Amino acid sequence: MKNRPLAKLEDEDLDLVEHLVLASGSLKELAEAYGVSYPTIRGRLDRVIGHLRSALDARPVDPMAELLADLVEKGEVTPRAARAVLELHRRRMQTKEA
Repeated sequence: MKNRPLAKLEDEDLDLVEHLVLASGSLKELAEAYGVSYPTIRGRLDRVIGHLRSALDARPVDPMAELLADLVEKGEVTPRAARAVLELHRRRMQTKEA
């Protein structure tokens, strides 16, 4: 039986994926269904993507990515700023490991 990374997602993440598929991939429609803004739904989707990538790579979820996704979801940080901070954080972590 093939390993299914989607099966490793939490129920909340699976619900978002389900609604995204039913919305034919429209983030605008998905945001309307959840009653949130486009940036909020984009942040939630980015978090699900991170969880899925972690499941595919069999690695733990990045706590910095989780924190930034929470801040985007709450509207405290823009998605663009969160991505910039995350990229900087990851570069610094790679430099530390080298």
